[in-house]
Amino acid sequence: MAVTDPVQNLQTLIRCPSVTPKEGGALSALTAMLEPLGFSVERVTATEPGTPDIENLYARLGSSGPHLMFAGHTDVVPVGDEASWTHPPFSADIANGEMFGRGAVDMKGGIACFVAAVARHIEAHGAPKGSISFLITGDEEGPAINGTVKLLEWAAAKGERWDACLVGEPTNPDQLGDMIKIGRRGSISGFVTVHGVQGHVAYPHLADNPIRAVTAMTKALMSPPLDAGTAEFPPTNLEVTSIDTGNSATNVIPAKASFAFNVRFNDTWTADSIQAELIRRLNQAANDQELRAGRPAIRYDITWSERPSHVFLTRDDALISSLSKAVEAKTGRRPVLSTTGGTSDARFIKDYCPVVEFGLVGQTMHMVDERVAVADLEKLTEIYAHFIEQWFENAKA
Repeated sequence: MAVTDPVQNLQTLIRCPSVTPKEGGALSALTAMLEPLGFSVERVTATEPGTPDIENLYARLGSSGPHLMFAGHTDVVPVGDEASWTHPPFSADIANGEMFGRGAVDMKGGIACFVAAVARHIEAHGAPKGSISFLITGDEEGPAINGTVKLLEWAAAKGERWDACLVGEPTNPDQLGDMIKIGRRGSISGFVTVHGVQGHVAYPHLADNPIRAVTAMTKALMSPPLDAGTAEFPPTNLEVTSIDTGNSATNVIPAKASFAFNVRFNDTWTADSIQAELIRRLNQAANDQELRAGRPAIRYDITWSERPSHVFLTRDDALISSLSKAVEAKTGRRPVLSTTGGTSDARFIKDYCPVVEFGLVGQTMHMVDERVAVADLEKLTEIYAHFIEQWFENAKA
């Protein structure tokens, strides 16, 4: 197989049905691409009680610095209603200049292009002036417990060190060259249970309706705004994602009500400080008598998501400049440096080395008929190849 061709690489990867947590043959296919290029490849299975075992891959070419890591995932989300696809989701069919398939843009396409770019670099320049590694997980779309976190820990324990990382997530909103991600907002979820007293709706004085409290508490979490944003980040945003009483009767005041929320926070906050502010607001609302009519303070419990995602911003000039110049050279567009969007595995990698993200256009990710323009595969490969050349010239061992 000519691994210099990103189209062939991607067709091979899409045809592996690697829906989380299944490997589906994708890591085996990637191994077959990398070993002929001189990479040493190791497959690492990570385990955790109560979660599915996940197979991951680490490959390295070279033994000296500087060391550039490419990170990504071969696992994909479920296809949904397969009958709704115009082309089978694991066929990698090409029609009207587009390749169809689950994972085409998120993110087997990025992996296919980086493999092709490395192969072209070796073909044109020989082995890199340092080392290139692939850190590929099968758990990015799942719980993210047995994937990148444990693979990084495993690699670091055996002595691996990296100078920079490029994550190949689909970062471009409209066209290739739009956007490089240089950071991500933090994320944390909370789950609140409000305790009331069950009773008949005709005798409210004998009950205590927890829904009144939920109304006050959710309002307090969202207003006033948590901040106005910073130079690099948009304003922190909190969304209530569910409210539930478990009560199907219209003539019964429920005994308890619960709600969940998620907050995406900027660098005004840390995970600890945003939690403290939200608890302050909840406590204030719990003692507010506006909806309580002389009743005692609201009784509530709160639990937090086990592992918050921490906000980060990459300031590595050599990494950002090398990628920005490569994008502009091959597309004619100067990419926006952004911190928008959701979380990615970059939130784990940032603890080991500077990290940025750049990949394909993400308009169809996770959708029926996920697809990528074939022309974009070639263009992204050219960008990656130019970036590899520029980064090794700029990086210091």
